[in-house]
Amino acid sequence: MTQRFHVHPDNPQPRLLRGAADILAGGGIVALPTDACYVLACRLDDKAAVDRVRAIRGLDERHLLTLMCRDLSQLSLYAQVDNRQYRFLKGWTPGPYTFILPATRETPRRLWHASRRTIGLRVPDSAIVSGVLEALGGPVISTSLALPGDDEPLRDPDEICERLARRIDLVVDAGSQSYIPTTVVDVSGDTTVVIRVAAGPIEGMVE
Repeated sequence: MTQRFHVHPDNPQPRLLRGAADILAGGGIVALPTDACYVLACRLDDKAAVDRVRAIRGLDERHLLTLMCRDLSQLSLYAQVDNRQYRFLKGWTPGPYTFILPATRETPRRLWHASRRTIGLRVPDSAIVSGVLEALGGPVISTSLALPGDDEPLRDPDEICERLARRIDLVVDAGSQSYIPTTVVDVSGDTTVVIRVAAGPIEGMVE
Protein backbone atom coordinates (compact mmCIF):
# COMPACT_ATOMS: atom_id res chain seq x y z
CA MET A 1 0.00 0.00 0.00
CA THR A 2 1.39 3.39 -1.00
CA GLN A 3 1.38 5.90 1.86
CA ARG A 4 0.90 9.64 1.41
CA PHE A 5 2.31 12.35 3.66
CA HIS A 6 0.93 15.88 3.25
CA VAL A 7 3.76 18.28 4.08
CA HIS A 8 4.09 22.05 4.04
CA PRO A 9 6.32 23.03 1.09
CA ASP A 10 8.33 25.64 3.02
CA ASN A 11 8.00 24.51 6.64
CA PRO A 12 7.66 20.74 6.44
CA GLN A 13 6.69 18.85 9.56
CA PRO A 14 9.80 17.17 11.07
CA ARG A 15 7.77 14.12 12.13
CA LEU A 16 6.78 13.43 8.52
CA LEU A 17 10.31 13.98 7.23
CA ARG A 18 11.59 11.45 9.76
CA GLY A 19 8.86 9.07 8.63
CA ALA A 20 9.97 9.43 5.00
CA ALA A 21 13.58 8.79 6.04
CA ASP A 22 12.51 5.66 7.92
CA ILE A 23 10.78 4.33 4.81
CA LEU A 24 13.90 4.99 2.73
CA ALA A 25 16.08 3.35 5.35
CA GLY A 26 13.84 0.29 5.24
CA GLY A 27 14.34 -0.18 1.51
CA GLY A 28 11.37 1.84 0.31
CA ILE A 29 10.94 4.02 -2.77
CA VAL A 30 9.68 7.55 -2.16
CA ALA A 31 8.31 10.21 -4.52
CA LEU A 32 9.86 13.47 -3.32
CA PRO A 33 9.18 17.08 -4.36
CA THR A 34 12.35 19.04 -5.10
CA ASP A 35 13.24 22.50 -6.38
CA ALA A 36 12.74 21.20 -9.93
CA CYS A 37 10.31 18.31 -10.43
CA TYR A 38 9.18 15.35 -8.37
CA VAL A 39 11.74 12.54 -8.23
CA LEU A 40 11.82 8.90 -7.26
CA ALA A 41 14.34 8.33 -4.48
CA CYS A 42 15.80 5.30 -2.74
CA ARG A 43 18.70 4.48 -0.44
CA LEU A 44 22.16 4.65 -2.00
CA ASP A 45 23.31 1.17 -1.01
CA ASP A 46 20.05 -0.69 -1.69
CA LYS A 47 20.46 -2.49 -5.02
CA ALA A 48 16.99 -4.05 -4.86
CA ALA A 49 15.38 -0.61 -4.48
CA VAL A 50 17.51 0.79 -7.31
CA ASP A 51 16.37 -2.06 -9.55
CA ARG A 52 12.74 -1.27 -8.67
CA VAL A 53 13.29 2.39 -9.58
CA ARG A 54 14.77 1.39 -12.94
CA ALA A 55 11.81 -0.93 -13.61
CA ILE A 56 9.27 1.82 -12.82
CA ARG A 57 11.06 4.29 -15.10
CA GLY A 58 11.80 1.70 -17.80
CA LEU A 59 15.54 2.42 -17.59
CA ASP A 60 18.38 0.06 -18.40
CA GLU A 61 21.75 -0.11 -16.66
CA ARG A 62 23.26 2.44 -19.05
CA HIS A 63 20.95 5.24 -17.89
CA LEU A 64 22.73 7.25 -15.22
CA LEU A 65 20.94 7.98 -11.96
CA THR A 66 21.65 11.02 -9.77
CA LEU A 67 23.02 11.13 -6.26
CA MET A 68 21.06 13.70 -4.25
CA CYS A 69 23.05 15.22 -1.36
CA ARG A 70 22.14 17.54 1.49
CA ASP A 71 25.17 19.84 1.17
CA LEU A 72 28.64 20.20 -0.32
CA SER A 73 30.35 18.36 2.54
CA GLN A 74 28.23 15.32 1.80
CA LEU A 75 28.79 15.70 -1.93
CA SER A 76 32.58 15.71 -1.50
CA LEU A 77 32.48 12.16 -0.13
CA TYR A 78 31.29 10.88 -3.49
CA ALA A 79 32.92 13.28 -5.98
CA GLN A 80 36.50 14.39 -6.50
CA VAL A 81 36.37 18.17 -6.18
CA ASP A 82 39.39 20.48 -6.59
CA ASN A 83 39.53 24.09 -5.43
CA ARG A 84 38.19 25.49 -8.71
CA GLN A 85 35.28 23.06 -8.77
CA TYR A 86 34.50 23.68 -5.11
CA ARG A 87 34.30 27.45 -5.62
CA PHE A 88 32.02 26.91 -8.60
CA LEU A 89 29.74 24.50 -6.75
CA LYS A 90 29.57 26.79 -3.71
CA GLY A 91 28.24 29.56 -5.94
CA TRP A 92 25.55 27.39 -7.57
CA THR A 93 24.30 25.22 -4.70
CA PRO A 94 21.77 24.62 -3.44
CA GLY A 95 19.74 24.83 -6.63
CA PRO A 96 17.99 22.96 -9.47
CA TYR A 97 21.20 21.70 -11.07
CA THR A 98 22.80 18.32 -11.65
CA PHE A 99 26.59 18.45 -11.73
CA ILE A 100 28.77 15.91 -13.50
CA LEU A 101 31.92 15.25 -11.46
CA PRO A 102 34.61 12.54 -11.19
CA ALA A 103 33.44 9.78 -8.84
CA THR A 104 35.37 8.71 -5.75
CA ARG A 105 35.93 5.11 -4.72
CA GLU A 106 33.16 5.46 -2.14
CA THR A 107 30.62 5.80 -4.95
CA PRO A 108 29.05 2.51 -6.08
CA ARG A 109 30.25 1.59 -9.55
CA ARG A 110 26.67 1.15 -10.74
CA LEU A 111 26.36 4.95 -10.57
CA TRP A 112 29.46 5.63 -12.66
CA HIS A 113 29.39 6.63 -16.31
CA ALA A 114 30.63 3.49 -18.06
CA SER A 115 33.63 5.07 -19.81
CA ARG A 116 34.32 8.32 -17.93
CA ARG A 117 34.00 7.28 -14.25
CA THR A 118 31.88 10.34 -13.55
CA ILE A 119 28.69 10.73 -11.55
CA GLY A 120 25.74 13.13 -11.49
CA LEU A 121 25.15 14.87 -8.16
CA ARG A 122 22.53 17.32 -6.85
CA VAL A 123 22.15 19.60 -3.84
CA PRO A 124 18.49 20.72 -4.10
CA ASP A 125 17.22 23.98 -2.64
CA SER A 126 14.40 22.23 -0.82
CA ALA A 127 13.56 22.18 2.88
CA ILE A 128 11.79 18.87 2.35
CA VAL A 129 14.72 17.13 0.69
CA SER A 130 17.20 18.61 3.16
CA GLY A 131 15.13 17.45 6.12
CA VAL A 132 14.69 13.94 4.78
CA LEU A 133 18.40 13.58 4.01
CA GLU A 134 19.34 14.93 7.45
CA ALA A 135 17.05 12.41 9.12
CA LEU A 136 18.36 9.61 6.90
CA GLY A 137 21.98 10.55 7.55
CA GLY A 138 23.11 10.16 3.96
CA PRO A 139 22.33 10.84 0.30
CA VAL A 140 19.80 9.07 -1.89
CA ILE A 141 19.74 7.90 -5.47
CA SER A 142 17.16 9.81 -7.50
CA THR A 143 15.68 10.16 -10.95
CA SER A 144 12.98 12.42 -12.36
CA LEU A 145 9.48 10.98 -12.20
CA ALA A 146 8.88 10.60 -15.94
CA LEU A 147 7.12 7.32 -16.70
CA PRO A 148 7.60 5.34 -19.92
CA GLY A 149 5.66 6.93 -22.79
CA ASP A 150 5.18 10.27 -21.00
CA ASP A 151 6.61 13.47 -22.47
CA GLU A 152 6.94 15.25 -19.12
CA PRO A 153 7.57 14.25 -15.50
CA LEU A 154 4.56 13.77 -13.25
CA ARG A 155 3.84 16.91 -11.25
CA ASP A 156 0.54 16.29 -9.46
CA PRO A 157 0.49 14.16 -6.28
CA ASP A 158 -2.98 12.79 -7.05
CA GLU A 159 -1.74 11.47 -10.40
CA ILE A 160 1.43 10.10 -8.84
CA CYS A 161 -0.62 8.19 -6.27
CA GLU A 162 -3.01 6.91 -8.92
CA ARG A 163 -0.43 5.77 -11.45
CA LEU A 164 2.11 4.39 -9.00
CA ALA A 165 -0.24 2.85 -6.44
CA ARG A 166 1.44 -0.18 -4.81
CA ARG A 167 4.58 0.32 -6.93
CA ILE A 168 6.20 2.83 -4.58
CA ASP A 169 6.04 3.07 -0.81
CA LEU A 170 5.41 6.76 -0.16
CA VAL A 171 4.37 9.99 -1.87
CA VAL A 172 5.52 13.13 -0.06
CA ASP A 173 2.76 15.51 -1.11
CA ALA A 174 3.74 19.19 -1.13
CA GLY A 175 1.28 20.13 -3.86
CA SER A 176 1.88 20.36 -7.57
CA GLN A 177 5.48 20.98 -8.57
CA SER A 178 7.31 22.15 -11.67
CA TYR A 179 7.50 19.65 -14.52
CA ILE A 180 10.89 21.02 -15.56
CA PRO A 181 13.93 18.81 -14.80
CA THR A 182 17.29 20.08 -13.61
CA THR A 183 19.87 21.87 -15.71
CA VAL A 184 22.83 19.51 -16.21
CA VAL A 185 26.34 20.97 -15.93
CA ASP A 186 29.57 19.07 -16.59
CA VAL A 187 32.34 20.37 -14.33
CA SER A 188 34.50 17.24 -14.53
CA GLY A 189 37.07 18.79 -16.87
CA ASP A 190 39.09 21.98 -17.12
CA THR A 191 36.11 23.96 -18.45
CA THR A 192 32.46 24.13 -17.45
CA VAL A 193 30.00 22.78 -20.04
CA VAL A 194 26.20 23.12 -19.80
CA ILE A 195 24.84 19.82 -21.14
CA ARG A 196 21.12 20.54 -20.74
CA VAL A 197 19.37 23.86 -20.09
CA ALA A 198 16.21 23.40 -18.01
CA ALA A 199 15.38 24.64 -14.49
CA GLY A 200 17.38 27.47 -12.96
CA PRO A 201 19.27 30.43 -14.45
CA ILE A 202 22.63 29.88 -16.12
CA GLU A 203 23.76 33.49 -16.65
CA GLY A 204 27.37 33.75 -15.55
CA MET A 205 27.78 29.98 -15.24
CA VAL A 206 30.11 29.66 -18.25
CA GLU A 207 32.80 32.22 -18.99
